[in-house]
Amino acid sequence: MTLQQLFDSASHHPDLLVGFFAMLPITAAIAGIGAGDEGAESPWKYLYSTLVYGAAVPGMFAVVLGLYMIMVEHRSIMQFNVLIFILPFLSMVATLLLINRKVALRHVPGFSKLSGLLMMVAATFVVMLVMQKMRIFVVFFGSMKTLVGLFIVLLALFMFGYGKMFGGEKNQSRPSRKY
Repeated sequence: MTLQQLFDSASHHPDLLVGFFAMLPITAAIAGIGAGDEGAESPWKYLYSTLVYGAAVPGMFAVVLGLYMIMVEHRSIMQFNVLIFILPFLSMVATLLLINRKVALRHVPGFSKLSGLLMMVAATFVVMLVMQKMRIFVVFFGSMKTLVGLFIVLLALFMFGYGKMFGGEKNQSRPSRKY
């Protein structure tokens, strides 16, 4: 199954997409009411973490894919399917804003890793875009496997460099675990 087939299938069942992406901010709002001032405490922070990942991963994917279609394939934004490209982003923004009103996102487990991943994906996308615009990398006209492989290699290199640049001292000062 290709991405286009997946998008076509999702477009034929819009009720599932709208239901899922509407459920995320609604659940965040209800959890905010239920949690009160205890949003950073144990059961609530894990619910918030699930909501953050459920909203941010499809939202980031929609943004990156939309930027790819605009920048590389030169498609018009008017051709975008609202349920596939716009709704995940709006749901992500609404969910993150509702959660941030009740608890600082730094208290949500895994949010720092998710924001770091977003930065690495963005940096990798920019490098690939620059390479494509400068016509340095001719394989863009090759197979999709080559493009995905290049993206994964660049992402791994950026993550390795970021870890060495900003996390090297923390990782070296940790005592090793003995089992």
